[in-house]
Amino acid sequence: MSAPLLDIKGVKSFYGKIMALKGVDLSVNEGEIVTLIGANGAGKSTLMMTVFGTPRAREGRILFDGRDITDMPSHEVAHLRIAQSPEGRRIFARMTVRENLQMGSEIDHGAYFHQDLERVTALFPRLRERLDQRGGTLSGGEQQMLAIARALMMRPRLLMLDEPSLGLAPIIVKQIFDVIRDLNKRDGMTVFLVEQNAFHALRLAHRGYVMVNGLITMSGTGRELLARPEIRAAYLEGGRH
Repeated sequence: MSAPLLDIKGVKSFYGKIMALKGVDLSVNEGEIVTLIGANGAGKSTLMMTVFGTPRAREGRILFDGRDITDMPSHEVAHLRIAQSPEGRRIFARMTVRENLQMGSEIDHGAYFHQDLERVTALFPRLRERLDQRGGTLSGGEQQMLAIARALMMRPRLLMLDEPSLGLAPIIVKQIFDVIRDLNKRDGMTVFLVEQNAFHALRLAHRGYVMVNGLITMSGTGRELLARPEIRAAYLEGGRH
């Protein structure tokens, strides 16, 4: 079997003196959707940020397509076609939707902007209607769509999504998860998904990991994890949003 596209080995990272990640092992193969679930504060977002070098891994290695990126500057990581839609969306509120999307295409100096604009607005038709509207005036769901679309403008080999369902209405959550599924099935997009919405995430994922207090405590296929009683008790009771 070929090596994973993303391979995280024994990674420890800190905020000051506090160890946030305590030796994490996780892999994402090309063409897979892999999800990382866990309670708020478990270290999920920290792991995603550590791939980008903020914070840096103090111990362990991070490999992308066999290349060690552990100590690589964040902008160089992005140039390897790793795109992130961060928690809290973090779009450019004063810029229009079109300008936000142009920022995503800058990795290629805008060379594919028009064809990629067609592609992402076909995925998210609501953005097409709002191209000249400022990002900060969009609804929460529209801002999340914009954050994902901006990441897709980078033509990523690995799409990393941090809490894409956070704070959104169930109908919008379903739309966003449907788009992720389509990108994977139709385009073979590799996706690493950090989510608190365990039910949706594990139904979507080929494989999943569970993180508790900076450690991976469980892994398996999405279906296996969904069936485990301890997962159901901890993350799914009353949680089918």
